[in-house]
Amino acid sequence: MRKFFNLIFEKLAQKTRQKEPQRIILEEIVKVEQILPKPKKASKNVHKKKNEIAPYKKNPARDLMEIMEVPFLALSKNRRNPIVYESPDGTRKVKVTRHTGHFLASIYDWDIILFVASKMQEILNSGSDIPPRTMIIPRHEILTAIHKHNVNTQQKELENSLQRLKRTAIDTTIRNEDYRYKSDFGFLDSWEYTERKDIKEIKITLSQWLYDGVCAQGALLKVDPSYFDITSALKRFLYRTARKHVGKNEKAWKFSIEKLYEKSGSEREFKKFKSDLKAAVNDNNIPGYSVQWLQEGKKVFVLFNTLSPIEQIEKKVDDIETNIEEKNRKSEGGGSHGP
Repeated sequence: MRKFFNLIFEKLAQKTRQKEPQRIILEEIVKVEQILPKPKKASKNVHKKKNEIAPYKKNPARDLMEIMEVPFLALSKNRRNPIVYESPDGTRKVKVTRHTGHFLASIYDWDIILFVASKMQEILNSGSDIPPRTMIIPRHEILTAIHKHNVNTQQKELENSLQRLKRTAIDTTIRNEDYRYKSDFGFLDSWEYTERKDIKEIKITLSQWLYDGVCAQGALLKVDPSYFDITSALKRFLYRTARKHVGKNEKAWKFSIEKLYEKSGSEREFKKFKSDLKAAVNDNNIPGYSVQWLQEGKKVFVLFNTLSPIEQIEKKVDDIETNIEEKNRKSEGGGSHGP
C-alpha cells in the first residue's frame, strides 16, 4: 500500500516539477492524504473502530432524509416559481412558495441547515440533553464549516440565505399522510445577527416541523465535507440522491432521467434538463460516488455506485492532475502575447 501511495506522489511531482513550484506539489499531496486510510496506532482501546476511511470531520454536516427524497429546494439561486410535487401514489405532496420580494430557498441556502443539524446531532449523540430549537452560533464557525472563507464578502450572502430560509413557505402532507391537519410553515421561524466588539454570532430558530424532523431518530445522514465545494446545483442534487439511496452500500442504484427530473423539482424544460444532466454525469466528479449514463433501448438511466477507498484516491489524483494541467495551460497562455 505504501508503495502505491509513493507512486502516486511521484506521479504528481513529475507533473509539476517543471511547471509548478514545490509548494503546489505539497498542497496537492495534502489533498490526497485527506482521503487516505488513517494509519493504525497501538492502543489499549479494543473497541476502537478499524478501517474508518470516510473523510468526515469531527462533527460532520448532516442532511435530513425527508428533504433529500423529494424537491423542497430550488436548484436555481433566483427561482420565483413555486415547486409543486406529488408522489405517484398521491400520499406525498409538497408545495414550496416564496414571500413577495424574495426568491425560493435554494440548495445552496440549505448549507446553513446542514450545519445546524450537525450541532443538534452532536447534542443528541451525547445523550445529555435535548437540543434546543434555537441555536446561537459564532459567525466564523458556521462560515468555516460551510467552506465560506472570505468573511467580508460572505456576510451579506449568509444574511440573504437566512432571509430566504425564513420567507420560503412549505405546504406538505409529509408526516401528515392521513390529512389530520393543515399547516403552512417556513424552514426557519426567525434569525438574528449580533455584532459587538467582542463577538459576532447568529441566532437561528428552526420551524417546529423542521426541528421535529431533525430530532427524529435515524433521520439524518452524514455529508461529505467536499459537498460544500460543489458549485453546480445539479451535481449537489446528484450527490444528495446518491447519499440518500446508495449510502455506503456496494449495491448500485439507478434512476430513469424522467424520475430524476421529477425528484429535482427543476423548472428547466425537460430537454434542457436532460442535456445538463448528461454533462454533469459525464464529469463524474461527485464526492464518494461514481455516476454513469446508461442507454437501455429507448430508456436512459443514471447509475449510482459507491467508490472504494482506492477508487476515491485514484479519482482524487485524476482531479489533481487535471487542475495542474489547467494551471500549466493558463501559465503558458499568460506568458504569450501572440504574433
